[in-house]
Amino acid sequence: MAGATRFNWDYGDGRDRLLSLYQKGKDKQWDAQKRIDWDLEVDPDNAAGLPDEFNPLLGSRIWDRMTERERVEFTRHQGSWLFSQFLHGEQGALNVSARIVESAPDLDSKFYAATQTMDEARHVELYTRFLREKVGMYYPINQDLAKLLAESLEDSRWDLPYLGMQVLIEGLALAAFGLFRDVSTNPLVKQLLAYVMQDEARHVAFGRLALKDYYAQLTTAERAEREEFVVEGCYLLRDRFKGREVYEQLGLPVDECMEHVDNSEMYRLYQSLLFSRVVPCVKDVGLWGERVQAAYTDMGILDNAKGDLEALMRQDEDIAEAVDRERYEAELGARRREVDEAISLGAEAGGGSGASGADRTPDRPGNP
Repeated sequence: MAGATRFNWDYGDGRDRLLSLYQKGKDKQWDAQKRIDWDLEVDPDNAAGLPDEFNPLLGSRIWDRMTERERVEFTRHQGSWLFSQFLHGEQGALNVSARIVESAPDLDSKFYAATQTMDEARHVELYTRFLREKVGMYYPINQDLAKLLAESLEDSRWDLPYLGMQVLIEGLALAAFGLFRDVSTNPLVKQLLAYVMQDEARHVAFGRLALKDYYAQLTTAERAEREEFVVEGCYLLRDRFKGREVYEQLGLPVDECMEHVDNSEMYRLYQSLLFSRVVPCVKDVGLWGERVQAAYTDMGILDNAKGDLEALMRQDEDIAEAVDRERYEAELGARRREVDEAISLGAEAGGGSGASGADRTPDRPGNP
């Protein structure tokens, strides 16, 4: 890592919106051991519970030649690879957010980044547990992600970790989490992703607020340097979710697999959705020069600039709260059934009438 630790001895009022995010970050802390229902079952052969349409090799000559056993193995590896990349991205975010605490010049930014560091530690914890207990297999970090993380940390300018992590990596992760949250058929996966996204939406908002003010003051040359970083970073992110490591691990013809993925209509749609948070955020912070727009046109993602990032963030918050309500209602329903069964058993034991039966109130739960 490069760059100096920056202290700020001015303890006056900070920016209201960043301090509001800091307060929200404190209020929204949660415990991954308690909030997640880890008793829910997961099929390790299809960890995310994805429909067949999300199989990247569906319709290829390679898939058609596979035996049923080989198909099951491929799907298991695909799920392990996906959640492993989520895990690695979260550890990257943990280190970068800690770096932001150290290098950000503003005290309000340091405050918020401290809450994000705790968020990211929690995300690393839960993805590690999910892979260990529910999938049983890890994949190493994708080299495109590793390169972007290294470039974000090695640059001595304080804003580059913000740009690389908060806008690019977190923005893409947020879209990926949302996509799999919405298409997954597994209750644990939907729950886990909904809660992580509730945190990630704040992280992207933090990056937008912190960088928008700063980039408005840059010279043309300084802005061009940041735009070059964005272009290179987005090309790296585009290749991050192609799954090359799975094809290599299973001994499949890598070039043929990659050609099928590149030409797949599903992958083109998937790629566009992955950048639904990144593109409007890049535009909003003011890095919208000709080179950035040309790169986004080449990648087929320029239309994402029209997206309403605020609406997407509010939706992420609402979905997490809805999952909480559903869990509460389910738990309350289960408790009501337990009480009804206890009353029914008491009535039967007491002959079905009088204070000795259904009319008797239990002294305490579980001990009628």
